[in-house]
Amino acid sequence: MDMQWLDDVLVLLEEGNLTRAAARRNITQPAFSRRIRSFEDWLGITVLDRGTNRVEISAALMSNEAEIRALVDRVRDLRTKIVHFDPASSTITIAAQHAPVFSTFPDMAVRAKHHLPALKFRMRPGNLRDCVAMLLRGDASMLLCHESPNANALPFGATIRRGLWGMDYLVPVVGGSLRYAVKVNGELPEDTPAVVYPDDSYFGEVLKTAQRPFSTPGLSANAVCETAFSSGIRELVLKGIGIGWLPYSMAHSGIENGDLISLANTLGKEALEVAIYADTATPMAVSLLDVWTTHARPALR
Repeated sequence: MDMQWLDDVLVLLEEGNLTRAAARRNITQPAFSRRIRSFEDWLGITVLDRGTNRVEISAALMSNEAEIRALVDRVRDLRTKIVHFDPASSTITIAAQHAPVFSTFPDMAVRAKHHLPALKFRMRPGNLRDCVAMLLRGDASMLLCHESPNANALPFGATIRRGLWGMDYLVPVVGGSLRYAVKVNGELPEDTPAVVYPDDSYFGEVLKTAQRPFSTPGLSANAVCETAFSSGIRELVLKGIGIGWLPYSMAHSGIENGDLISLANTLGKEALEVAIYADTATPMAVSLLDVWTTHARPALR
């Protein structure tokens, strides 16, 4: 098996055309076609339907593009670990939701480096479903995520351990010129612009279940922007584009310096747990989980 073949296949999937794919790989089309045939010989089946005037990529190959990419990444990571192995240093790969990468992980990294100074991190951000898949596939040995205490913990098997870094909250905030629309009693007009989470995002599901106003498209009379990225919502709220719900860990500095106004007293807040999962097959992941859970951060107020 030649790793070059997998790179060829990925370029072919991106281009959907042998000639363009060959050009990107800087070889002639016949030479590129021969490499694809070598991959087919190794695989034992054909992945291209070669007609007289057309070439079609098999559905089996297209449906497994994500797995091929994951395999290439894992092999390259393995090569890097072997080539640059340092017995005094370890690198831990963490799949993490976008929000805690921005709001929580910096403090966690400081705590970890205090106890494990030679440790290095490789962050793999994504939505919760993708992060869970990375942990299950072995592409990451840890998972960092926000979880609602009202929901069940993720259904991992006995080989995955769960720990708790601390508590957080989703709070509604406004910024920019929109701060001046807040009434003395802390209320906002129902048609106030809102930057909302999609219904199928994790925060969207939490806020929709709790029926929090201004949080999702169906709970907002004037949803001007919809995004699953909390860091993006924070920047839009700071510009006064709309009211938005943010983890308090991401909003507290803006609230403290007056750039943001919290409406939690009026609209309420949703509790979150900052959860950490570790694959027990990776000793360093277990050690790091112990560091983070033994020296966990106190609950935010």
